[in-house]
Amino acid sequence: MKTINIKGELLDLSHPIVMGILNVTPDSFYIGSRKETEQQIIDRVSEILSQGGTIIDIGAQSTRPDSTLLSAQEEIDRLKFALPIINREFPDAILSVDTFYSDVARFCVEEQGVAIINDISGGEIDKMMFPVVAKLNVPYILMHMRGTPQTMRDLTNYNNLVQDIFYYFSKKVAELHQLGVNDIIIDPGFGFSKTIDQNYELMAALRGFSVFELPLLVGISRKKMIANLLGTSPIDSLNGTTVLNTFALQNGADILRVHDVKEAMETIKIVRKLEEYKF
Repeated sequence: MKTINIKGELLDLSHPIVMGILNVTPDSFYIGSRKETEQQIIDRVSEILSQGGTIIDIGAQSTRPDSTLLSAQEEIDRLKFALPIINREFPDAILSVDTFYSDVARFCVEEQGVAIINDISGGEIDKMMFPVVAKLNVPYILMHMRGTPQTMRDLTNYNNLVQDIFYYFSKKVAELHQLGVNDIIIDPGFGFSKTIDQNYELMAALRGFSVFELPLLVGISRKKMIANLLGTSPIDSLNGTTVLNTFALQNGADILRVHDVKEAMETIKIVRKLEEYKF
């Protein structure tokens, strides 16, 4: 049975769960996810939890390709505003912070009680991230990306996409285990340093990630891999998101990272119902 340790208690992943996105930024790619005032933050967290979300993933820096790179201190300043509000209003919520800076991870866990670190760079942008996460003793979401959000569009040349990504994860997981990090969640990194076709090739190979015997997170919510294929925009990409989330669940996804929690929960419920009648 897959579990992760959240502050001494095991979170059961034998059935898929939803991670709801909360962006405390003015420039996230999906305008509907931007929450900057106290009331907007409270309303968004309340919405995620009431609709069935298990984890709140808080981002203080946009990672869209044309975003401006913030410093660790700028991220901390944004989180110093948002995290106390959430902790005050929702003291039992499981919080994850989306950051590639070890200083931000340390601040969030040690001073704000954050339970999970979600690092899009897999420890590449800040080489201290792995040892810091090991010291903090919290679950770590290990994502695949090349370069930074500002350079990743030019780093899509692979010898063999799926094999190269599997090798990346085998190497990174071994490094983390050597440091004593046991609670690792794998995120293939859809939309990061991958072309549209590569994103779909990777999705088609999703079942292969079971070889790692680790929880698998899929985050494709309203991304360009949907909008560009369908000729729409993030605002009009909920239907495509649901289709891909359905496929992901059928191929081993344990956590769906989404903007639209209600729809993701409904998707999980339907897929689980179908699984009762497998022949």
